[in-house]
Amino acid sequence: MKRTTGVNRLIRAALLGTTLAFAPLTHGTMAEDAPGQIRWDLSDLYPSVEAWNATREQVLKDVAAYSRFQGNLGKSAAALADALDEVNRIEKELARMYIYSSLGSDEDLRDAKAQERFSQARTTYAEFGRATAFMAPELLTVGSKKIEGYIKREKRLEKHAFFLRDTLRQEKYTLGLEAEGVLANAAEVTGGAGNIYNLLTSANIAWPTVKLSTGEDATLSQAGYSKYRAVQNRDDRKLVFDTFWQTWKNYEATFGQTLDTLVKSHIFYAKSRHYPNALSYALSGPNIPEEVYRTLVKSVNESLPSFHRYLKLRQRMLGLSDMRYYDIYPETTALDREFSVDDAKKLTLESLTPFGEEYLGLLKQGFDADWMHVYPQPGKRSGAYMNGAAYDVHPYVLLNYNKGFEDVSTFSHEWGHAVHTLLSRANNPYETYSYRTFTAELASTTNEVLLQEHLLKDDLSDKERLYYIDRALEGIRGTLFRQTMFAEFELKIHEVVEAGEPLSGEKMTAIYLDLLKRYHGDAEGVMKIDDLYGIEWAYIPHFYRNFYVFQYATSISGGTMFAERMLNGDPKAQSDYLNVLKAGGSRYPYEMLKEAGVDLASEAPYKTIVARMNRLMDEADAILTRMGK
Repeated sequence: MKRTTGVNRLIRAALLGTTLAFAPLTHGTMAEDAPGQIRWDLSDLYPSVEAWNATREQVLKDVAAYSRFQGNLGKSAAALADALDEVNRIEKELARMYIYSSLGSDEDLRDAKAQERFSQARTTYAEFGRATAFMAPELLTVGSKKIEGYIKREKRLEKHAFFLRDTLRQEKYTLGLEAEGVLANAAEVTGGAGNIYNLLTSANIAWPTVKLSTGEDATLSQAGYSKYRAVQNRDDRKLVFDTFWQTWKNYEATFGQTLDTLVKSHIFYAKSRHYPNALSYALSGPNIPEEVYRTLVKSVNESLPSFHRYLKLRQRMLGLSDMRYYDIYPETTALDREFSVDDAKKLTLESLTPFGEEYLGLLKQGFDADWMHVYPQPGKRSGAYMNGAAYDVHPYVLLNYNKGFEDVSTFSHEWGHAVHTLLSRANNPYETYSYRTFTAELASTTNEVLLQEHLLKDDLSDKERLYYIDRALEGIRGTLFRQTMFAEFELKIHEVVEAGEPLSGEKMTAIYLDLLKRYHGDAEGVMKIDDLYGIEWAYIPHFYRNFYVFQYATSISGGTMFAERMLNGDPKAQSDYLNVLKAGGSRYPYEMLKEAGVDLASEAPYKTIVARMNRLMDEADAILTRMGK
């Protein structure tokens, strides 16, 4: 994620496409509640739209006045402290204002007034970015020696020390003011690839319609594909796959050019700043060693036999004579049980007892408050997420709860983010409470593992036990193996260009097809991959996020390692884990985790999750044998 000043990373994530949470507007237009809706209270942020408007106007004035600090950051320690105190004061209020509008717009995407407020907030944030763009280059001009002296002399700079040192860490990769200005001006051009991709996929592709065996006409947009790829009829699944991927194949050259342009922009910035490669440049922001990325890819490749075993297990559960790529999505198990929201709360609290009373107390506090918007309703944004960027308030959690087990898992996942935010806020000033994705996803995936293990402790029927095992295994497939395959593809296409070779849509398809076949055991007869499906790379939006997806795989691996340590009675596991959450953004995430006993540049976390996978498959095999399958 691009770092400018000390800007709140949660807001910046939203501007880059990460969905944030929402809340109702307590005054003015409000979305109509679905019957029985559990909603949250936006008045904790602002009592009214009028109060929000007044804040926005004041923030705009404060942003306009911030130019008075330009050219003065190196004059004295006091001047630097004044500038940083002010930028964070503005940013904290801007975060609150931004969240209020984004929450309101997400509650009902059809509400024009709410959308207008959100647009105003985005504009205000853009003004803030422009007004503070001088800070990092100017700090680098002042230099580390002088700023370190300021930190020693000025107590007010203590809370800013991590930000200052993090900025100065880039000193050797920073150019002169004129060159920095050129790179800044190039951002609008180099950022265009993602915009073109979004426009093409949302407005320009003519999505085909197919007739299924049921007689239903299925329009294969991206949403339609996600729905119909999992139908139980195998011929229908093949029809969906062949039709959908042929549509993308028709645009192979176009998407190839778009992604090639983005890759070249990454390499342009890496070379301009004298990084050894695009990967090191991408990981420099969170200060993650390249070894993490490369060890993940190496370890997962060495674990492909376990993945192939899972695919064969899935074949057994589906009762198929062979496996094809279009057999990867249909459900193999079902659970005839509903879970109320109270059930989700109870199961989450029970499963997270290894975290201790401090953690559970924060969970109970959140459960008893109006921090959630729970059920689906017309106009509401889909999915689930947590927004914790309002430092002086509390996190908000969005759900679209439908009473299935996956909804319970999502509930626990999002509350993992929420408690992470509460712990970070309680132990850090505003300046260092905002944490990185590298630790954020670990705080949620650990909850999912503990929930699964808690349910599997019960005396269950074979059918219910197999269901929970299947869900756990599918989570490992989608998060560890699939995301690492994506990460390996992303690395390979950058290395092609860095080696001076041309990159095209056709070559990307060949690279991706090779990965698909290797990961899914095509040569070993595990799963047959049709050549057409190599175009799948064009469908994956994460490739426009610059070496981002690997963090899903590292998070589930690190989270599993923490969970296994706690469940196996490691006396330090609880404190190690909570210390990572409490540290927030006060330290670099890789270093924090390594100190807590989870070194993601080593093979240990990846071996731990694969060992859990094998244990689960052992039990699934035994259950299927008892069931006569």
